[in-house]
Amino acid sequence: MTDMTVSEVSRSLGISTRMLRYYEKEGLIQTKRREDYAYRIYDEAAVRRLRQIIVLRKLRISLKDIGIILNASEISEALKVFLEKIREVDVEISSLAVIRDTLSEIAELSTAGSLPLLENKLMSVSGLLPPVKNQLKENGAMNSENKEEMLDKANENIEKANDNVRILLLPPFTVASNHVIDFEPEEKVDKPVDKFIRESGLYNIKPDARYFGFNHPNPGILKDGRHGYEVWVTIPDDMDVPAPLVKKHFDGGLYAALTIRFPDFHRWNDLTRWVEGSKLYEPDYSELGEEIMGGCLEEHLNWVYASHTGWKEDFTGQIDLLLPINKKGTDR
Repeated sequence: MTDMTVSEVSRSLGISTRMLRYYEKEGLIQTKRREDYAYRIYDEAAVRRLRQIIVLRKLRISLKDIGIILNASEISEALKVFLEKIREVDVEISSLAVIRDTLSEIAELSTAGSLPLLENKLMSVSGLLPPVKNQLKENGAMNSENKEEMLDKANENIEKANDNVRILLLPPFTVASNHVIDFEPEEKVDKPVDKFIRESGLYNIKPDARYFGFNHPNPGILKDGRHGYEVWVTIPDDMDVPAPLVKKHFDGGLYAALTIRFPDFHRWNDLTRWVEGSKLYEPDYSELGEEIMGGCLEEHLNWVYASHTGWKEDFTGQIDLLLPINKKGTDR
């Protein structure tokens, strides 16, 4: 196998270049530089390790625990992580079993089709709930009250295990934009905006200012291996912006939103599947397609405030993935 560039690995494995850099920063992978090549490259060992990371992330193992697994000196260290994850999954399975069994009981008891009967059974459903394993299991005899609490606990566990997609309406707004096309544009695009926020006192003028970003264009569009990233910070309509920033207007729109922890950008797949499987909504991608990431946005939460404080308080670990949508049956 020949060495691969950042862009080649990104396209081949479906990983964003930001994730690749973050994995390297966290010590999960290592790149090298050839004397005859200006950019970082990945050898066979690094790509193989990346494939392992991808599989472990699909198994919902955190990056911290992945580091433990891949860097373990003893197999027992990795085994401990796997056993803990199995325990977490068992709790989720048990929680779902409580809900499934309860629904089955209600369905069986409602075959008479009488509303009063259904209401009575719903009121007494707590007595139907079976015990739940692991932390849901209660000691001693099960009465109706603690069984009802078990259903609450089951729902709580499911909510914790599954991120909820939100429907978000973005209003029209004016932005200061910076756009960089390079081999690693994300590392350069923020600096002029960060400087602008602090020198203009933007947070004091507009404390609700928001920060967005998106690929422009996506990796793989340009033939030389470069790609682009554009960022927006919302500003008052009458505010002037210095070069290289450009003032733009955003028309707003309806979006499906999913909050992630940086750098879990693979969750774009989860959000896309949710929208495509929705009975109420459908994707409303931009006609420019991959030129601007289909109109999708990434809102970096609390970024403006962190910049305002000189990054003394950095609360920017959360990002909203925003996919443009339209209600089914409506005109675009």
